Amino acid sequence: MRRWLAPAAIVVLALGAWELAARWHVIADALSLKPYLVPAPSDVASALWTDRSLLATNAWVTLREVLGGLAIAIVAGFVLAVVLHISTTTRRAVYPLLVASQTIPIIAIAPILVVWFGYGIGPKLAIIALICFFPVTVNTLDGLRSVDPELPKLMRTLDASRLQTLARVEVPAALPYFLSGAKIAVAVAVIGAVFGEWAGSSSGLGYLILNLQNQIQTAPVFAAIAVLSAMAIALFGLLALAERRLAWWGRRERRTVA
Repeated sequence: MRRWLAPAAIVVLALGAWELAARWHVIADALSLKPYLVPAPSDVASALWTDRSLLATNAWVTLREVLGGLAIAIVAGFVLAVVLHISTTTRRAVYPLLVASQTIPIIAIAPILVVWFGYGIGPKLAIIALICFFPVTVNTLDGLRSVDPELPKLMRTLDASRLQTLARVEVPAALPYFLSGAKIAVAVAVIGAVFGEWAGSSSGLGYLILNLQNQIQTAPVFAAIAVLSAMAIALFGLLALAERRLAWWGRRERRTVA
């Protein structure tokens, strides 16, 4: 509980300051805005309850997109990391291209993907996978390359094949790194989903936010953003729990180093 007291206190203080500043029009006056454009946290909470059905329906759409895109990114990222680790030639040829792919602004190519794949779930999955793919691949590759060089030598003396060494030594050592990359991917996956829905969609929280912004309904916009944030935090927490259960040795090693 002690670990959560400081963050919880900061959140409570920030929300309290925001509530007072919004009620007394401090923020609106400072930014020269109409008061209704700066909702208080209580207004956002009211919108969360009033529009709960609308938010839940669109949140389910976005959640399916996030989970689908994450699954593609995690599987593809892990497989590519293994291939790059095994083949030095492939790593030298592909790794620079992998880094260069992250310089392309996803929001700029999102409309092109919609033109290519239509307004269905396909473009959203592609955008989320493109955003989440890099941290999974890079972290997993770093984990595979972090293995003590003496361990593969020991496996060879025991007449183990390359596949056995990979499965029994290198992949277990890389698992904490892989899960760390997956946690980073989860944190940005909802951003990819919103970009995809902005580019072309008829449902989802990103689509809802865009429509509410056009109607200048700021409190519901903040409510939708809060749902997106809660979704990302929940998925991050699930992966952190999986890391604690499946890769507990990585956490122990980090504590030992500290």
